[in-house]
Amino acid sequence: MNFESIYLKHASLVYNVALSYVQNKEDAEEITQDVFIKVYDKHHDFKGKSSLKTWIYRITINTSLDYIKAKNRKKRAAFKNRDDDALNYIGDFNHPGVLLENKENLAKLFKAINQLPENQKTVLLLLKVEDLSLKEVAEIMDKSLKAIESIFQRAKTNLKKILAETEGI
Repeated sequence: MNFESIYLKHASLVYNVALSYVQNKEDAEEITQDVFIKVYDKHHDFKGKSSLKTWIYRITINTSLDYIKAKNRKKRAAFKNRDDDALNYIGDFNHPGVLLENKENLAKLFKAINQLPENQKTVLLLLKVEDLSLKEVAEIMDKSLKAIESIFQRAKTNLKKILAETEGI
């Protein structure tokens, strides 16, 4: 399989996963470019122990998390208000896996998801936004099914707690 066919087959997957993490079209496009540069540069490192798709998912998740960390460092330096940023980013957010119509509720939901620990956020996004199976998520994250189930349960509990706190319940 050549690089062009890998790109054509996996570009929308990479973009959608990145978009789930950053909720901004331009940022997701930048992450997608970064992922495929890494895939191209590191294709010789791919050992075939997992599927190519799984390997690309891992690169996408790690690149998205790194991008968010870098952006948050810049935000702290610039002292921006994260709430305003979340609402502004949602204007470009048009993810096919998200069915919420209310922009404000979507912003609140993703703001809460963004407060979860990285592993909980990743499991939640892969299971519920990307609609992957537990087995696929376990393979991508290199964890057991039981571990993924446990992380998912903690993510749901923490997300409910975060949402309840923001609603003042």
